[in-house]
Amino acid sequence: MGRTYVDSVLVRAAEEARGRGARLTEAEHLLLALAAEAEGDAPDLLSPAGLDRRAVERALAREFEDGLAAAGVSVADRELLEPRGSARNPSDMGESGRRVLEVAMTLARKRDLGPAHILLGLLELKVGTVPRAFALAGVDVDDLKARTLAVLDERGKTD
Repeated sequence: MGRTYVDSVLVRAAEEARGRGARLTEAEHLLLALAAEAEGDAPDLLSPAGLDRRAVERALAREFEDGLAAAGVSVADRELLEPRGSARNPSDMGESGRRVLEVAMTLARKRDLGPAHILLGLLELKVGTVPRAFALAGVDVDDLKARTLAVLDERGKTD
């Protein structure tokens, strides 16, 4: 996998961000990119946790709605909640996206960075959109983390 895989995930995550009108590529866009994969470690790990593409989108939408509600904003028109695409690519990686990649690279060390490393980076987030979406989707983060580490250990991709 390695560099080619990371490049493809970053491109897909930037496309997710653009499709949602985001100025920066954040952790939730990396999660959407992983959830969109058809085969490999990402769907093998995410599916048993109930996180296919549609479930991730629903959890992120619910997190957004809950955030609005916490700020005292109620949106009766569901169409207003739909993401608005942008003609421009995001200008950069946002803070949460950088944090995910830093953790993933630290875990991979000098080995090829793959989807399980990125997923662990997402699972290490303690605050923000992705942890709230995981909670709203009823994801057992500890179980998913243990299964992800087991996949990496089985392949000798962490020390």
